[in-house]
Amino acid sequence: MSQVTQAQTDRLAAAFARTKGRAALIPYITAGDPSPQATVPLMHALVAAGADVIELGVPFSDPMADGPVVQRATQRAIEKGVGMRHVFDMVQAFRESDKTTPVVLMGYANPVERYGQLEFARKAREVGVDGVLVVDYPPEEMLEFARYLDDVDVAPIFLLAPTSTDARIQKVAEIARGYVYYVSLKGVTGAATIDLSEVEQRVQAIRRHVSIPIGVGFGIRDAQSAQRVGQVCDAVIIGSKLIETMEEAVAQANGHEADQAAVKAAGAWLAGIRQALG
Repeated sequence: MSQVTQAQTDRLAAAFARTKGRAALIPYITAGDPSPQATVPLMHALVAAGADVIELGVPFSDPMADGPVVQRATQRAIEKGVGMRHVFDMVQAFRESDKTTPVVLMGYANPVERYGQLEFARKAREVGVDGVLVVDYPPEEMLEFARYLDDVDVAPIFLLAPTSTDARIQKVAEIARGYVYYVSLKGVTGAATIDLSEVEQRVQAIRRHVSIPIGVGFGIRDAQSAQRVGQVCDAVIIGSKLIETMEEAVAQANGHEADQAAVKAAGAWLAGIRQALG
């Protein structure tokens, strides 16, 4: 195993080990939003604010699992011309000064297949990606791509939903590495309020099959909900509210140093979430 792949093997496991019992904090942002120039500084700001892992969204024109907030972010990135090649460039630039924080690419099958699954996996390894979550790849259709990712030591990460059966959870458990992402409610990202008791029951059910960390996302909007969810899982994943926070900062900046305003607001907001997790 090369030094590069060894480092990638270690980064996700090391990130969860560093949390020492608290839930890891995983913010989601869309690559290229609020601007392509802001993405790498934003990633560093999120790490400074306490992010343990960063989920970096790959812009796609039909993000069917995402609600209106993430859709707006995706649309802004697409309008600025951000594609797969730019996303890889951003990760590579981030890695120039951060060799520690894991980066997980989250997106849809179309950009991966357009790039080529094998080429995508090799490029992901080359630039320092640690995990890949393709929303619309069910495990049954992921086997070959997961093997490509395994070969370069990049973790295949999967979503599980409230409707996932034991058989589906078991299938995911056979392939997934790094962590699994439990969608805490039915619907799209940022859609509703979480039922914590239901989340706890489902996480316990997933743990019967899955030995890697379980992250929970969708519907976590503030420090209180993050703290409550963090008590029953291994990672709290936050996207929509973080993007809304940046949108508000950009609107208030009214075109004047909007990127800096967004980065500053995102870091300040996420630091509050991190503090609530203990």
